Amino acid sequence: MDTEARQHGERDRSSRPSDELSEEISDTEGPEGRSRSAWVDRGAAWVPGGRYTLTALICLLFLALFSNFVMQPFQIPSSSMARSLRIGDRVLVNKLAYRFGSEPQRGDVVVFDGTGYFGNADYIKRVVGVGGDRVVCCDQQGRLEVNGRWVDESSFLHPGDSPSNVPFDVVVPEDTLFLLGDHRGDSSDSRDHLGSPGGGMIPLDAVIGRADWIAWPADHWTRLDRPDVYARVPASGGAHG
Repeated sequence: MDTEARQHGERDRSSRPSDELSEEISDTEGPEGRSRSAWVDRGAAWVPGGRYTLTALICLLFLALFSNFVMQPFQIPSSSMARSLRIGDRVLVNKLAYRFGSEPQRGDVVVFDGTGYFGNADYIKRVVGVGGDRVVCCDQQGRLEVNGRWVDESSFLHPGDSPSNVPFDVVVPEDTLFLLGDHRGDSSDSRDHLGSPGGGMIPLDAVIGRADWIAWPADHWTRLDRPDVYARVPASGGAHG
């Protein structure tokens, strides 16, 4: 009798309709999934166009947050950074590069807010001196010197340009940067503001981020690496190597 009862029970379970089984499975898997789906449905009901419009809005919000806090495109407005950057190039500016204890290094290409220092706009230049550095132009051979070491700028300086037509000898205050364009003959940079408030130096907190990539046009896609020549510059008291 016990055997027959067990067999009868097994037959009853195996003969239950498959739709009942699938409904039971979906019930056990579903509370969290159903709540997410219900949330999306409720949100879509408030938006003209339903789910498609809601998805587009979420994507736009993500892109806005990404641009504001992580990586921002910046269009090159002039030839001041030629030959490295051409007018119309779009670079991707890494806004997290200096947010976790790191600071700009000599050779970095940075975007900064020039308000109160260069002008009421954002600028892009190359870091030549950091806090504590002595930057001189030019030595007897017409070369730029940082902390007594001449810098071979031939890999990025615009063809035909000299390191500077304006002589200078400056010590960069702590927490500031001395910046020059790669096209020295067509760049308004720290040299041109030595007598302005701040002495042509840009404070670290004005730096928006580091230009890491040329993203457009596609045939100019490349990474903007820090030139090796700056690695051989000795550190000064308080300078960052």
